[in-house]
Amino acid sequence: MTVSTRASSRVPPDARALWKGLRSLLGGILMLLPRRSDYAGLRRSWPRDLIAGLTVGVVALPLALAFGVASGVGAAPGLITAVIAGTVAAVFGGSNVQVSGPTGAMTVVLVPLVARDGAQVVLPLAVLAGVVIVLAAVLRLGRLLTYVPWPLIEGFTVGIAFVIAAQEIPSALGVSKPDVHNATGAAVLAIGHFVEHPHWTVLAVLIITIVTTAALPRLHRALPASLITIVAVTAAAQLMNLRLARIGPLPRGLPVPALPDFGHVGDLVGPALVVAFLGALESLLSARVADGMSDAPQHNPDRELLGQGLANIACGIGGGMPATGAIARTAVNARSGARTRVAALTHAAVLAAIMYAAAPLVGRVPLVALAGVLLVTAYRMIEGHNVRSVLRSTRTDAAVFAVTAAATVALDLVEAVGLGLALAIVLTLARMSASAGAVAEPLSTHHHEIDDDTEHQLLAQRVLVYRLDGPLYFAVVNRFLTDLTAVSNVEVIILRMSGIRDLDATGARAIGEIVDDLRSHGITVLLKGLTSDATRLLTSVGAIESLMQDKHLFTTMPEAIAHARLHVHQRAEQQIRPE
Repeated sequence: MTVSTRASSRVPPDARALWKGLRSLLGGILMLLPRRSDYAGLRRSWPRDLIAGLTVGVVALPLALAFGVASGVGAAPGLITAVIAGTVAAVFGGSNVQVSGPTGAMTVVLVPLVARDGAQVVLPLAVLAGVVIVLAAVLRLGRLLTYVPWPLIEGFTVGIAFVIAAQEIPSALGVSKPDVHNATGAAVLAIGHFVEHPHWTVLAVLIITIVTTAALPRLHRALPASLITIVAVTAAAQLMNLRLARIGPLPRGLPVPALPDFGHVGDLVGPALVVAFLGALESLLSARVADGMSDAPQHNPDRELLGQGLANIACGIGGGMPATGAIARTAVNARSGARTRVAALTHAAVLAAIMYAAAPLVGRVPLVALAGVLLVTAYRMIEGHNVRSVLRSTRTDAAVFAVTAAATVALDLVEAVGLGLALAIVLTLARMSASAGAVAEPLSTHHHEIDDDTEHQLLAQRVLVYRLDGPLYFAVVNRFLTDLTAVSNVEVIILRMSGIRDLDATGARAIGEIVDDLRSHGITVLLKGLTSDATRLLTSVGAIESLMQDKHLFTTMPEAIAHARLHVHQRAEQQIRPE
């Protein structure tokens, strides 16, 4: 024991701190790994889990195909992604009922990249984005995304829905995609091309697909509307020998894993960060929605990020595309009674079985049918009651929603999110600025501190009390400076600081400027009610050194008024003293 103690004492403090930090980091990583409790209650819930997984697999098949085609990489990577991401995220993710795979939001990011660099770009992109998401999980950043404003998320979702619909217009009308970067502009050109050269068969199939997909759930919620529609349309197209563009050949099974080409990795850093942010945001939102729809344990956000990051890395190595948690498929899983991760694993197994057993049949699906399903999906992404709630709330929230939605349609996703966040911050600071201020208090409100009426009148003419309210951030500094430095004909100003809820460095510096400006005009400044945190900050920026030296900091109002009275009397004596 003595030897151990002596050996430990010889270890430098920095090395011990480093070792302690590494142990803490390792312990945090181990907490993110799968555990036996993930499958608690499986003996009772496995029948429901299997049924839920089969149901989700049926729902996910057409969506996986459609999102793969919509992204420009083809149906096969979409299906591969649903299998790989569905498996990896189910095992390592933080939600028991989350279902992952290709999503519409991700297609919005991928379409311009694939058009510029080719389909192979999605492989290294998925790996890089996955690494970023894993790092976010290790750094425990999962809860940070919960601070993204709800109006911004709703505006983002509405904008993405419009972009998805716009991207599908060329396929829906059976025309080639115009060489235009903006999806809305491409949709307008595609409609114009169709008007000049209409293909009525394609239009008829599109209308039938949309009507059937939208109407079947009204008959029964459990009906897999998109799959039934696609099977029926494909069968009719085969029997009637319709000339429609099809998915084409699909591989019968998963490809051999291989590292993608990272030769141009420098050009992919920016897009990878976008994909990582989008994947993390959508996955955590989906997991949070699932928490409210299922009696399964609440999700772990950091572990969910780890699962999604590993899923993206696996997709990039396995021939897929970037993936996220899918709200629509997760909702179906939760509504179907899923309790454990076995449901999501079953969904992936169903899709894998279809790849191995029915690839030639799936390859006969008309592209217009997939486009019709995605148009309905885009429409359902817009939840009318949420939009109405945002628009009926505050003007700030409505403005953030509208700007984010419009920017998502007109610009790219990064610019849209950045613009929405910037607007939310500016409007929030403006609202905080309006709630903060310097309020003048007549000395009569503190008359109980002064016994003599004559002396009260004297002090009321020469002593001014200001109450500082609200947060004192950089956004409200100018208001405080303007209000407090405009006084004159006053000998003492008492600043009541107990009403300040928050103080930042700029606000602390502003108080120092106020004190210096008032002292330069011969006005004595007394501070009352500073908290320990505010005192520490004001001291660190050098704002109250002179006040501390003069002992002009007070805890209570009687102490401050007593000192102000003493100062006024001393000044009066100096004025009447003969030369």
